[in-house]
Amino acid sequence: MTASIDAVVIGAGPYGLAVAAELRRAGANVQAFGELMSFWMRHMPKGMNLRSIRSASHIGAPVGPQSLDVFESELGRPLARPMPIDDFIAYGQWFQARAVPELDPRTVARVEALDGGFRVTLADGEPLETRRVVVAAGIAPFAARPPIFDGLPRDLASHSVDHADLARFAGRRVAVIGGGQSAIETAVLLQENGADVEVIMRASRFRWVGRAPRGGLVGALLFDRTDVGPAGVSHLVAHPFVLRRLPRAVQRDAARRALAPGASLWLRPRLGELVISMGRHVQNVARSDGGLSLRLDDGTSRTVDHVLMATGYRVDIKRYPFLAPELVARVRCVDGQPALDAGLQASVPGLYFVGAPAMYSFGPLLRFVSGTEFAARMVTRHAMRGATPAWSAAGHTVELQRAAR
Repeated sequence: MTASIDAVVIGAGPYGLAVAAELRRAGANVQAFGELMSFWMRHMPKGMNLRSIRSASHIGAPVGPQSLDVFESELGRPLARPMPIDDFIAYGQWFQARAVPELDPRTVARVEALDGGFRVTLADGEPLETRRVVVAAGIAPFAARPPIFDGLPRDLASHSVDHADLARFAGRRVAVIGGGQSAIETAVLLQENGADVEVIMRASRFRWVGRAPRGGLVGALLFDRTDVGPAGVSHLVAHPFVLRRLPRAVQRDAARRALAPGASLWLRPRLGELVISMGRHVQNVARSDGGLSLRLDDGTSRTVDHVLMATGYRVDIKRYPFLAPELVARVRCVDGQPALDAGLQASVPGLYFVGAPAMYSFGPLLRFVSGTEFAARMVTRHAMRGATPAWSAAGHTVELQRAAR
């Protein structure tokens, strides 16, 4: 092995940055790998905004030297609300420069288990040996595509994850499949880029999930600052340890209500002439004159140039290409999602999952940026309990004690 380190963090989005920063503050010899904010730059269209409110958009702790408030102060201008994706990307870059300066942009090609640790091989062939691996690799590999569109080339049918710029659809007829935030905001952006758009959604009614003004005591009583879920449910989801102790049926209901498809209220003024067909789904697809002919369940047909699937994500850790099959086979999963302990550690000692893969064990908070503080704190606390003496070197004894409490 060319190097031996305490922890490898795979991924450089909000979760990877938050965990790496917290481990680093606690004195761990940690190395983070990945292209900085790659999902936000490569898989989210230009012009999109963050769905989450300001208080739910901090990477890691909402108070401290890497908070949005400090970033805004140093930026020298107020951040718009809702926050544009470009500003959030800039925030991630600013956070990394201050909290994870040693980020390595190389890609991890393989993770294999060793006795007492892991072998991590980078894309250029360099091997590393580490006691712990934190998987913070995001949701891009989990894009869910309805089977009816299988076999079609991506120039005719694609997923929203495939696009960073929707200008290419100007003048084209596009059917957007889905009824959530991604579907409606993507449809609005397509329309604003000059496309002829129709949204086709299974739900029989359109659902707004925006936050009406809720400042002061009433807002605090109804909604948690983490902003995941409707009134009341928001407070339950914000406490993952409470949620995980409840019956599985209650957990499922909380997740269903928190993740129910809908669009933010701030999109309403931008709908314009957007056509939305509710209570419908595509039953048949056929190629037609360079485009696609869609037959819906009500017997009507549409001819479009492109189908864009904004149909969400379905976690299955087997779809992470860097995890060796032999390693994945040892991870206890439920429907592709790892069952994690209190420190977000999988059934393989030293292997941690944060972000969407942690939802089965800790609920929907872990699907959103506001879950980064919880994930970073719990992974670090768990890792510090088994820390080697070397971890408390270089003046980090106090940080280790705090993290282990």
